[in-house]
Amino acid sequence: MRRFIASALALAAVASAAAPAQADTRFLSYNASDRITQALTKGVTLEVRRGLFGAVQVERLYSTSARGTAGFTRGGPDAARRALPPGAEENDIYGVDQDGDGRGLARALCPGSDEVWLIMSRVRAPRPLTMQAVGRWSDGAYRHCVTLTYEWRGEWATAPLTRNTSD
Repeated sequence: MRRFIASALALAAVASAAAPAQADTRFLSYNASDRITQALTKGVTLEVRRGLFGAVQVERLYSTSARGTAGFTRGGPDAARRALPPGAEENDIYGVDQDGDGRGLARALCPGSDEVWLIMSRVRAPRPLTMQAVGRWSDGAYRHCVTLTYEWRGEWATAPLTRNTSD
């Protein structure tokens, strides 16, 4: 009987320790911190999924001003990282999905490119955020387009309201 109680207590301790490690979705909001960023995006809210061990993956970007959204695909070519300006320390790469408002975001960030990637600093609340936009042109060259810098604004429980921009 003692063994049973000890096993049950050990199992309960493991279960309670594992509870905070569940994956969840968060909405982290940022304001533009320089003129270039403000001209392109004003501010953004990122939908992020925090994994079991605290790793963060950006799923979607919501525009603060235009009410548009763009989805992201994690990963990209190493050539996009090599196109970053000297001294850039961003490393998390996301492809901008070309469906819906993603096409408009890609065109705004890298006019004339065929594909666009955002290479971000580590996304953590309440820290500032830097995004580097890199595009690939029809000649196969990867070029740095713009650096976007943001200041922390806050965290939201739900996604911002969006309107359908295809109407």
